[in-house]
Amino acid sequence: MIIGSIGAVSAGLDLGKEGPLVHIGSCFASLLGQGGPDNYRVKWRWLRYFNNDRDKRDLITCGSSSGVCAAFRAPVGGVLFALEEVATWWRSALLWRTFFSTAVVVVVLRAAIETCKSGYCGLFGHGGLIMFDVSGVEVTYHAADLIPVAVIGVLGGLLGSLYNYALHKVLKVYNVINKKGKMHKLLLALSVSIFTSVCLYGLPFLAQCRPCDPSLFDSSCPSTGREGNFKQFNCPKGHYNDLATLLLTTNDDAVRNISINTASEFSILSLIDQGLYAVLGASSLMAGSMRMTVSLCVIFLELTNNLLLLPITMLVLLIAKTVGDCFNPSIYEIILELKGLPFLDANPEPWMRNITVGELADVKPAVVTLNGIERVGRIVEVLKNTTHNGFPVVDSGITINPTLGSSPNGANELHGLILRAHLILALKKKWFLPEPRRTEDWEVRKEFTSIDLAERGTTIQEVTVTKAEMAMYIDLHPLTNMTPYTVVESMSVAKALVLFRQVGLRHMLILPKYQAAGVFPVVGILTRQDLIAHNILDVFPHLSSSKGKKSH
Repeated sequence: MIIGSIGAVSAGLDLGKEGPLVHIGSCFASLLGQGGPDNYRVKWRWLRYFNNDRDKRDLITCGSSSGVCAAFRAPVGGVLFALEEVATWWRSALLWRTFFSTAVVVVVLRAAIETCKSGYCGLFGHGGLIMFDVSGVEVTYHAADLIPVAVIGVLGGLLGSLYNYALHKVLKVYNVINKKGKMHKLLLALSVSIFTSVCLYGLPFLAQCRPCDPSLFDSSCPSTGREGNFKQFNCPKGHYNDLATLLLTTNDDAVRNISINTASEFSILSLIDQGLYAVLGASSLMAGSMRMTVSLCVIFLELTNNLLLLPITMLVLLIAKTVGDCFNPSIYEIILELKGLPFLDANPEPWMRNITVGELADVKPAVVTLNGIERVGRIVEVLKNTTHNGFPVVDSGITINPTLGSSPNGANELHGLILRAHLILALKKKWFLPEPRRTEDWEVRKEFTSIDLAERGTTIQEVTVTKAEMAMYIDLHPLTNMTPYTVVESMSVAKALVLFRQVGLRHMLILPKYQAAGVFPVVGILTRQDLIAHNILDVFPHLSSSKGKKSH
């Protein structure tokens, strides 16, 4: 990923640095939290602090904010990006952690830029920490400018939604090609590279040559190198090609050139408009595609270092996002849907109030439960035949006080929820009993530590169990979470979605409304995947007719 991103950007492909750097930062954070790849994992003692799911999520969030900071050199924008787009469960502690991560990135970037000013790093050290610094340009606008600013916002929303629509179709084609093998992936990358190169080199031939300003020095107009403005390209001496000036240069120089008042330098066919509207057009298109507001506004301020752009930038972002939301989801939601990742929406759909979690559990396969004291063979069978990460633990034959209105014998009790990782750990340690019995606390503390219980990544295929051991037993009570989050089957799916987001759940157990004798104590179990809107509509197609209608 890192090598591919470096090669693509240096080759001049039409590729932004934000997406790859966010992905790279998240990957580094994930590898750091688990001590490296699965095959070469380092088990240092201090890594135990990242063994729980919450800290792993926080670490990946810090990695994504660091990636945005490295791409745009915008530390505060990186923090707000994590808040607005990445983190499902935001906490106050996560705020200063992401801020500390981006601060470290800025310090490292600043040190690297200062070091590279000697000229040994190519073009990396040029431009300073602020990429598109236009603080020296006096930006003036009046009430009459609000009309073209609003138009830019509307156009950005329309073009952004159109871009998302086209990207959705293209990514579907990419997925089909990528599934055919490595050779097809290579041919796809090669085709994109050739197409981009042809466009970058061929389009400037359509532009006309423009004479250089007589007031400029001969050395600055025209220029033929990678740096500098006024590219000569195919023009005669004393003339330059304005479209080549925009395409055949670094991304930083291209944006910096059109962000300054250069109305006479570029023709109307080659450019959006001059200075101020160029910046607003860029922010409008990004908001129309990404649907970000606060973080994008701060990122643009940190990119340009000009607070005078703040009021109209906020207006443009709000208009572009509102217009874009009328047509399709954001680019991030589209990619999440294509990859099938269980990222929950911020707010439940109105039609989710019309179905209950019990109805959702009824259309799922029957819940797989385990006994409190279970045979080893049964546990191995369940782990090999399912992909579930959590299993309810039920004790049968519990004696209940007859005064409660239940049968004194043969009752079932929900003891809790046990994770797949803990079942595999018990099999791996061969914590077997020759007869079914409850274990003592000292036996458990002797065999398992908190670090062992936090370990993840081992699969059932890596565990070997003999035929004789299959007939033995495991006491699951000490490894079971006795206080899982439970809800009654009459709760609406909308409320369950809110609970998943606010509490940060991985599993939700559904209990029957009436706890009568002979009634099984667990109706079903829900995960984040079950609460994705399009997954629910797949099993309840009649709800699609009420999609978008307001609930009374």
